[in-house]
Amino acid sequence: MAKAPEPFLPYGRQLIEDDDIAAVVAVLKSPFLTQGPAIADFEKTVADFVGAKHAVAVASDTAALHLSCLAAGLHAGKSAVTSPITFLATSNAAVYSGARPLFADIDAESLNISPAQLELVLKREKVAAILPVHFAGAPCDMEAISGLAKKAGAVVIEDAAHALGATYPAGGRVGNNAYADMTIFSFHPVKLIAAGEGGMITTNSDALHDKLMRLRNHGIHKSEGGNLNHDLAFTDGKINPWYYEMQELGFHYRLTDLQAALGNSQMKKIDRFLARRRALVARYDAAFSGLSRAKPVQASLRKESAHHLYVLRCDFRKAGRSRGDVMALLREAGVGTQVHYIPVHLQPFYAQFGFKAGDFPVAEKFYEEALSLPLYPALTDTEQDRVIASVSAVLS
Repeated sequence: MAKAPEPFLPYGRQLIEDDDIAAVVAVLKSPFLTQGPAIADFEKTVADFVGAKHAVAVASDTAALHLSCLAAGLHAGKSAVTSPITFLATSNAAVYSGARPLFADIDAESLNISPAQLELVLKREKVAAILPVHFAGAPCDMEAISGLAKKAGAVVIEDAAHALGATYPAGGRVGNNAYADMTIFSFHPVKLIAAGEGGMITTNSDALHDKLMRLRNHGIHKSEGGNLNHDLAFTDGKINPWYYEMQELGFHYRLTDLQAALGNSQMKKIDRFLARRRALVARYDAAFSGLSRAKPVQASLRKESAHHLYVLRCDFRKAGRSRGDVMALLREAGVGTQVHYIPVHLQPFYAQFGFKAGDFPVAEKFYEEALSLPLYPALTDTEQDRVIASVSAVLS
């Protein structure tokens, strides 16, 4: 009898347990599927976890980035700078707001935006916002970036889609906004916790919080204070209970209670998830320390990282195989891999802004060598051993 094939191991996936399912079922049985109490509960959980004053739940990480750019005042005639090694959503958010996207090359070791390269951009461009990306969960040098932003008069929006649970070298969790005006998180299933989809913006600013709350809900203001049309808002000096007013153009970027309940349940396990990711990373590091054709990245940031991704830099030429061939061989062995990321400035859409190959050589060099391996809390030691054996066989 033929042996059953080993289960395929993707580069990332969610871990959903019975208590997560129960949390969603409870919402299904409740009066509120959306715009209910689960949203505020989830916001408070995340804000308390990272140490921020406010958190605003939205439909996706992309929505979080978009609203943050709008709240920061980006519009046509302004510019925003980010890393070329990120998902498209980071720089797209600036474009959505009408701003001009800019990039600063990455640091070869951290793979995050280089403060030195960022400083060069700020010297030649008037930049309204800086969007550092904590690639793979490892924090950027936010102390340096914050200092540069203050000199330039730029708003800082940390893209922490990979970094829920990461810490700064000086202490404190990413998202506490010690170095930023706003920070965004993602709850896509491959991220640190899953809510199906969903995003969160944290801030310590009351004004930004109020603006973000309006923007996620069509630009609607609904409270007794701050109404612009007093004649419609009040009758005999009392606020009309049905009254709302649209004060600016907003969006339908709300999260549902179903997603919030799942996210809140997952947050109860975040420390366990982070610990498992750290353990898996340590096993990978030990196993791959002797490879001559590949090496782990971000080794100096292991302590602070949330470990969303495990990335090898591979010398495919030395291995005698293209990256596509390596990925195909690993897939045949039941091991999924991915590439994070194609540098944004190389995308055809971004050619209209004058970007071309060669503009950011450190990012482009990293892209040529990057390969992400399976990393998620449900990955067992036995499954990881299979990944290690397969990768070593192909890249030794």
